[in-house]
Amino acid sequence: MDSKRREVLRTGGSVTLLSLLAAAGWLPREALAADWNKAAFETQSLDATVKALGGGAPAQSKDITFVQTPDIAENGAVVPVGVASTIPKTESIAILVEKNPNTLAAIFDIPPGTDPAVSTRIKMGQSSNVHALVKADGKYYVATKEIKVTLGGCGG
Repeated sequence: MDSKRREVLRTGGSVTLLSLLAAAGWLPREALAADWNKAAFETQSLDATVKALGGGAPAQSKDITFVQTPDIAENGAVVPVGVASTIPKTESIAILVEKNPNTLAAIFDIPPGTDPAVSTRIKMGQSSNVHALVKADGKYYVATKEIKVTLGGCGG
């Protein structure tokens, strides 16, 4: 019971501090609710996702590689996916899962001057093609990898 009380006090203190900082205007805009493209996260195909992100048909690219991404995932609830791009002026990297209810799993903005590589874990309900969608210099590029899932993660 004592540990629960401490956790409540700790959490409440953090919320209070953040509220005071926000009220004083001391938090940067990025620390507040970030703008996000809700429509893109509700899409159900690669083409619809690219359209929702504001792009045209993506070109296949060998300059996009999957890093530390398994061919077979033992558990679809936690599939590690890493993507790296060697395309100049990479602006963002998105990960799309073709057979998930919503195709867009994650999107990362890549600030200028940083290494265009991301790594995350995604949820896959079944074996599917996973697309790495890269926006570079205003154009879209894609690479695809099939990942087989032996144990479903979206309710399976």
